[in-house]
Amino acid sequence: MPEHETPSFEDAQQELESIVERLERGDADVDELTKLWERGEELYRICAAKLEGVRGRIEELARSNPDG
Repeated sequence: MPEHETPSFEDAQQELESIVERLERGDADVDELTKLWERGEELYRICAAKLEGVRGRIEELARSNPDG
């Protein structure tokens, strides 16, 4: 996937889980740890933004259909 392309929620979550596992193993050097941490932060922000968007959409739908 090109760097400028935002991954889907599922892809971002899967990559984030992989990074967490790698960090927990502790088998990366300092430079790699820094890169993994930065990528993890980026992926976390992507996931959080996507979840917030879904939450907003659900709330919008709930307000537009008070009987449902």
